[in-house]
Amino acid sequence: MAISFDKALGVHQYTLGIRSQRAQVISSNIANADTPHYKAKDIDFDRALQAARSSQSGLAMTETNSKHFDLKALTQQHVAYRVPNQPDTGDGNTVDVQQEKSEFMQNALEYQMSIGFLDGKFSGLKKALKGN
Repeated sequence: MAISFDKALGVHQYTLGIRSQRAQVISSNIANADTPHYKAKDIDFDRALQAARSSQSGLAMTETNSKHFDLKALTQQHVAYRVPNQPDTGDGNTVDVQQEKSEFMQNALEYQMSIGFLDGKFSGLKKALKGN
């Protein structure tokens, strides 16, 4: 009987890639905090996750394996400008460094949680295969 990794791993297999891409977007915001006219961006995590879960988002598969899906294309279509919480400082930059750091830390914690959940899932699968 074949193991269905979609059922065995749940949603966490999708969240890791999306959270990794979100960390890159947020760190880009922090790096450009002093760049004039730079607009802060973010990934709509819920929409990206829904797209990933619904038939692997309908994206073209990569060349290495027919079961892989293209997370870069998936998350890039869900990147949008963030609505600023502060008034324009005069240079057109919408990055709030404190908010970006907070979002980055929250994203990092959720990434670690997903890794922990996947570790537990793989441990369970390993025990089932070994019979211990």
